[in-house]
Amino acid sequence: MPIKSRIRTVPHWPKTGIMFRDITTLLKDPVGLKLCIDDLVKRYEKMDIDVVVGIDSRGFIIGGALAYLLGKGFVPVRKKGKLPAATEREEYALEYGTDTIEIHKDAIEKGQKVLIVDDLIATGGTAMAAAKLVKKLHGEVVELAFIVDLPELGGRKKLEHAGYKVYAQTEFEGE
Repeated sequence: MPIKSRIRTVPHWPKTGIMFRDITTLLKDPVGLKLCIDDLVKRYEKMDIDVVVGIDSRGFIIGGALAYLLGKGFVPVRKKGKLPAATEREEYALEYGTDTIEIHKDAIEKGQKVLIVDDLIATGGTAMAAAKLVKKLHGEVVELAFIVDLPELGGRKKLEHAGYKVYAQTEFEGE
């Protein structure tokens, strides 16, 4: 797929043994960025969605552009301590330790249909935490969308097992 060919792999970053999938090469390529956003617009333009949630930080880029083209609002899910008003927070597990993401308490209205967007799904921890935040605010997660899926790390299966629909534009097996 043309999107996959525009994503750079950086070996051994941030540590030895990791093959980092870097979407900055996709984003800087005007054809690649257009392919990415157009694919998402085509998928979601007829779905019943009220708001797009983007996960800090690359989810802001894709989610913001998608929300604009769909004529929907955009809601950021940020790392702890970055939002100025009252927030809900969700802690999730990392490889070594935990992290926390937050959403404004008034960001989603009860019953709103939400599309969650991020650049990549690995273990699914951040995406699951974002979905839990949407549920805490009584929103309904319609789907979670990603540019890249790393299926060997099991994030997609984890989300689907929890009852969420998942879409990924491309995937990288342990290459």
